[in-house]
Amino acid sequence: MSRTIAFIGNGNLGTAIARLAVDAGYDVVLSNSRGPETLADAVTGLGDRARATTPAEAARAAGLVVVSMPFHAHDKLPAEALAGKIVVDAMHYFPDRDGRIEELEERRTTSSELLQRHLPGSRVVKTLVNMDFLRMHTSARRSGHPERSALPLTGDDPAAKAEVTGFLDAIGYDAVDVGRLADSWRHEAGTPVNVLPYVGEPPEGMNQEQAHEWLFTGPSAVVGAGRVEELTGQATRTGRVGLYLEDLFPVGN
Repeated sequence: MSRTIAFIGNGNLGTAIARLAVDAGYDVVLSNSRGPETLADAVTGLGDRARATTPAEAARAAGLVVVSMPFHAHDKLPAEALAGKIVVDAMHYFPDRDGRIEELEERRTTSSELLQRHLPGSRVVKTLVNMDFLRMHTSARRSGHPERSALPLTGDDPAAKAEVTGFLDAIGYDAVDVGRLADSWRHEAGTPVNVLPYVGEPPEGMNQEQAHEWLFTGPSAVVGAGRVEELTGQATRTGRVGLYLEDLFPVGN
């Protein structure tokens, strides 16, 4: 695998993954829709292994590209520049933010399959979406560590999944292959494996404000490969699609 990883979209999650990549010895190329000048602070924080450019140039700079941007903008990704690349789908569909997408609401496809449709020349692998950005950075552990967590992964190309598994291993996580992109709903937002298992058991009786605070201040939990397999196996295609805060922490739970 190339020792350069590109990022399109540089919110909190992308920054956390980029930090792990730099710590693991990768060079990182950051980009977003607002221009490289807006990433000056992020580049400074990451050090000499980081630089910023446009999304198209970032795509051309690396064989593996992590996409972590609002899902409604997925069809703005530079498909030509991303052709031949492994694209890590680190996006979730949030109806409140992205607007309702009928194909997803009717469960005729998955968000990762929509991304693959937009990027026919790329190999899409969905992962790095099931942990909040704070724990993504602080929960990373070396291979073999007793407190190392695992993350689910889906994709249609076995070789691409193997490369992404290697990247996850380098930045501090085991990978659990959950299947194809058509199976990615098993670890989408709102499923049993999403966020809460990595946070731990929340207190009972919280209101929404308290729940939101807990999400970002509560303790971390170790979620091993066996637990990921168990949780993804519990997922069902019922209820609402996407994630709403009240689904994470129902009022008065």
